[in-house]
Amino acid sequence: MNKRISIIGCGWLGLPLAAELVINGHSVKGSTTSADKLDLLKAAGIDPFEVKIFEDKIDGNIHDCLKDSEILIINIPPGLRKHPNSDFTEKMALLCEHIEHSEIEKVLYVSSTSVYEESSDMPIITEESTPNAQSETAKQLIATEQLFKTNQNFQTTIVRFGGLIGDDRDPSKFLSGKKEVKDPLGPVNLIHQHDCIGIIKAILKNEHWQTEFNAAAPQHPTKEVYYTTVCDAKNLPRPQFDHSSLSNGKFISSKKVEQILKYVFLHTL
Repeated sequence: MNKRISIIGCGWLGLPLAAELVINGHSVKGSTTSADKLDLLKAAGIDPFEVKIFEDKIDGNIHDCLKDSEILIINIPPGLRKHPNSDFTEKMALLCEHIEHSEIEKVLYVSSTSVYEESSDMPIITEESTPNAQSETAKQLIATEQLFKTNQNFQTTIVRFGGLIGDDRDPSKFLSGKKEVKDPLGPVNLIHQHDCIGIIKAILKNEHWQTEFNAAAPQHPTKEVYYTTVCDAKNLPRPQFDHSSLSNGKFISSKKVEQILKYVFLHTL
């Protein structure tokens, strides 16, 4: 059944997701913060809107971006590295007010497995695990998740992705040549762009709402083994790892994605 979908954040993940949903026959509206990308969205069959969300206002036609859609996918990173003083949760609270006054019935919020703290115990993380990370970005993501989960005006599903990789986001370049890299024995939790898109499509197709999914490739090589291997494959300088202290880490389990969504990962590590 074709769906009416709005996507806030047509960036690295949101744009190819939107384009594929259009190919699959869905009606898709999409937002970008750059006027230069409007034609790119339009060429992909997406109804484009330039929308910028601040703590105290939203610039752009957010009303029409949400209008007539039944599903909203929110795919905006907090961006606290570039803007450390910004309040991402406050921005999402303002967006939430607009959603409440729209026809949106269901929200899919794209979050991150960074909401879970790493430790020397290297716990297996499932959807039953409590988000407990202490970085400022993690705290704001956790607060934002709660903001949407507790809103009674629409149904929300949270999908938390591991580290994002893809055809134009080569993991060999992440650590190549770096010195004193911490946590060499910590497990890798990465997921390919294609699998992110596939999982979101599976959630939409199977109507899994009011729930949460954690997603990373099922294989978890150590950071040292993985990044040494991918750098060697590209003839790039290997990273140098620091073994002087205990490694921290976590294992992100994707069992729920595989069992409930019946999803088979396209990319392995």
